[in-house]
Amino acid sequence: MCCHGFIFLRSKIAAHPLEGELVLGRDLPPICPDVRQKHQHRITIDILPPEVRARFASDPVIPIRTKTAKEFQEDIERATVSGDWKHVHDFYLTTFDSFLELNAAFKKEANAPFNTIEDSGINTKFVNAVYDALLLTPPDTQRAVLKGIINSFSALIFLTQIKQFLSTYPATYVIYAHLLRQIAALAEADHNFLMHWFKKLSQKRFKQLVERLHFFISTRLFPAKPEELPPMAKCYWWIPSATKVLSLLNAANSISCTPIMPFVDFYNLTLDHTDFMEDYHTWQTHGNSTRFTFCQFPFILSTVVKKAIIQKDSEQQMISMARQSLVDKVSRRQRVDMSLLFLNIKVRRLQLVSDSLDELARNRADLKKKLKVTFVGEAGLDMGGLTKEWFLLLIRQIFHTDYGMFTFFNDSHCHWFSSWKCDNYSEFRLVGALMGLAVYNSITLDIRFPPCVYKKLLTPPVVPCDPDTPVGMATLTLDDLQQVMPDLAHGLAELLSYEGNVEEDFCTTFQVSQEELGVIKSYNLKPGGDKIPVTNQNRKEYVQLYVDFLLNKSIYRQFAAFFYGFHSVCASDALLLLRPEEVEILVCGSPNLDMSSLQKAAQYEGYSKTDPTIRAFWDVVLAFPLELQKKLLHFSTGSDRVPVGGMADLNFKISKIDASTDWLPISHTCFNQICLPTYKNKKELKQKLTIAISNAEGFGLE
Repeated sequence: MCCHGFIFLRSKIAAHPLEGELVLGRDLPPICPDVRQKHQHRITIDILPPEVRARFASDPVIPIRTKTAKEFQEDIERATVSGDWKHVHDFYLTTFDSFLELNAAFKKEANAPFNTIEDSGINTKFVNAVYDALLLTPPDTQRAVLKGIINSFSALIFLTQIKQFLSTYPATYVIYAHLLRQIAALAEADHNFLMHWFKKLSQKRFKQLVERLHFFISTRLFPAKPEELPPMAKCYWWIPSATKVLSLLNAANSISCTPIMPFVDFYNLTLDHTDFMEDYHTWQTHGNSTRFTFCQFPFILSTVVKKAIIQKDSEQQMISMARQSLVDKVSRRQRVDMSLLFLNIKVRRLQLVSDSLDELARNRADLKKKLKVTFVGEAGLDMGGLTKEWFLLLIRQIFHTDYGMFTFFNDSHCHWFSSWKCDNYSEFRLVGALMGLAVYNSITLDIRFPPCVYKKLLTPPVVPCDPDTPVGMATLTLDDLQQVMPDLAHGLAELLSYEGNVEEDFCTTFQVSQEELGVIKSYNLKPGGDKIPVTNQNRKEYVQLYVDFLLNKSIYRQFAAFFYGFHSVCASDALLLLRPEEVEILVCGSPNLDMSSLQKAAQYEGYSKTDPTIRAFWDVVLAFPLELQKKLLHFSTGSDRVPVGGMADLNFKISKIDASTDWLPISHTCFNQICLPTYKNKKELKQKLTIAISNAEGFGLE
């Protein structure tokens, strides 16, 4: 794109007056290989009537600037020493005086004819040096630059390089807001250019850009001095504009071969303190329309917010289900039983899986109610602990390799669906329903699925109306297979990079074999696959089909049952807000334990944090290996993983019991509480605690 191209972009900016309505509901633009194709079919002057023909203005004279970044730095150094900023001031005035001057100043090559998606044609190092040095210049130079920058598209690309937008708040906020609005209002083709140019920024610059946009949004939401900013009614478009620009950076991060920064860095934690449920309900009502909501841009919402939305949404659905049950009872003049408010599950420990399957099938209409579990023949009121234990025991039994539903791969330390064929896949549906119930009831599960399972679970994120529509058929790659079967993935990668004759040396066809219940079965990856040799020319297709077979087609019925089980409980618009990684965190929690954080958040009953028993307890726990720390967490809370909100969300309590030191510690999982006698010394405490947490199932749990 030549400087005329920049003029073309600028003309489109001018077509959006600053007071106009900003449309933000549209999706991000597609990544087009050549966006200039959109402008090939234009009306020429020859087909216009004579009375409306006008002479085209002659092409502008493109200035050629020759100052280098090194020469500019030398000017800055001389001005800093002498105090004479005239040369630097003249450079800034000339550079930012006009659109053409600004474009010419930073071009890599003065006579370069155009830019491409992959290369903006701009000397970014020179741009960074000029903008970084701006803080050193006198105030009149800074004001001149801020006025001039708003007139150039190339300036928009690097607008947040200007540190004054943070350091001189609130003076520059209005200018910054207008710049953001101009970027947000650009055409899709121009957004496409920006995304590709943004991903070329260094990680440091890219991160600074994201941080400054977050700072702008947070400051507008909760200004330290509201009177210093325009009223919200007059600048309602500030936050939508900034969020739209942030979405371009998020898209740039997503299309990079390796993400420039973690997706969690796009979370704006200030939004945790806003009325996100109102935002969610507005989004449910209006969708991706012209009415702005943060839910249109879910990448900006933290997992804490998304979890809260799902929980509140589920609570509303639970209340609705319970209310309907009560209304039905009253209308039939039947005695109202408060158990109607809950999903009541009664199971026997020795028939745990079959009883659970029967109970969930029998109560299919009540899955969105609050869960209550009773173990037959055992006294106890479920205040949360029995529910947690039911989940843990059931998951542990179903995922045991002897049970046959899942295969555990030692190399990747994860479970995968067994590919055996049968007539009934209801138990896979049960596992999916369990995961959904865990999300709705804020229970974290110790499930070791690879990340691609959660990609499949959101493919699609809502259950299709047509029952014949395939589900769980995600587009997966060799990288996904690497997370499940690393040895096989390594072998396929070697096949792709092999420099010899693949057909002669590998002697492989488009037919694969796998073991199912001790029997080796063969499958064609494509029609007639057993007759098609794998060659240097078709090996990419072979690998792609093989990965698709292993991760999608060979387990389709198993995963489809699992998919429908999960969505039978979790069907909600809130799922549209989630990334696969976030679903995993909501289901399983985080496996990263920080016992120091648990110590800081711990509460005490009968003890104080300075008592010898408590000091000994934490000395022992902090010195435990990870496996024993997990067992302690399971013993005291019913789960060995950390919830989304961190250790503080556990409300962990240590209580004193008046009992002999011969007693083992006991716990109340429904209250996340552990009870300790006053042991004589650290050695005795460690011995008793280790025995208790290592034999916790069905003992010491209440």
